[in-house]
Parts: sequence; structure tokens; C-alpha cells
Amino acid sequence: MKKIAIVSLMAAGAISLMAADGAALYKKCAGCHGAKGEKHALGKSQPIGGWDKAKLVEALKGYKAGTRNVYGMGGLMKGQMASYSDADIEAVSEYISKMK
Repeated sequence: MKKIAIVSLMAAGAISLMAADGAALYKKCAGCHGAKGEKHALGKSQPIGGWDKAKLVEALKGYKAGTRNVYGMGGLMKGQMASYSDADIEAVSEYISKMK
């Protein structure tokens, strides 16, 4: 029984370490969007800092799926989102939504 409890605790710790970190994920975005989401990425997009989380999730999932192409940024953003899981998209969207 002790072994099961120890294995369970180890698994829980591993899962929490794997949880998506919005701030870390956003570092990939900051070059174009700015440290606080204040920039017009490549002089084209709207600043994204403070957007509603649901709006961000929808936009990022659309870019990932290749169904969104706002300001002609669809191809570039699809590449940026390719490695993001749904949990990553949720986490980075939460982080961006709280930017001021």
C-alpha cells in the first residue's frame, strides 16, 4: 500500500511539473507582440494584451488549425502554434488576458 501512495505522489508531482506555464510559453510570442502584448506584431496585428481569454483561445486554435488568417498572418501564426497543445493555448491565453 505504501508503494502505491508513493507512486501516486510521484505521478502527481510529475503532472504538476508538466502543467503549462503561460509566462514561459509567452516568451515565444514577445518578440513580435511585445513584453506586455502592446505591439502591433510585424506592424500588422492589433495589440493583444488584455484580450478576453475566450477570444484568445478561439484565435490561437484557429491559427493552429489553419482556419484563421487575420492581417495575412495565418501561415506564420500556424507555425508558431504548431507545437502548442490545447493546455498550452489555455495557459498562454490566460496569461495574455491578464496583461495591462
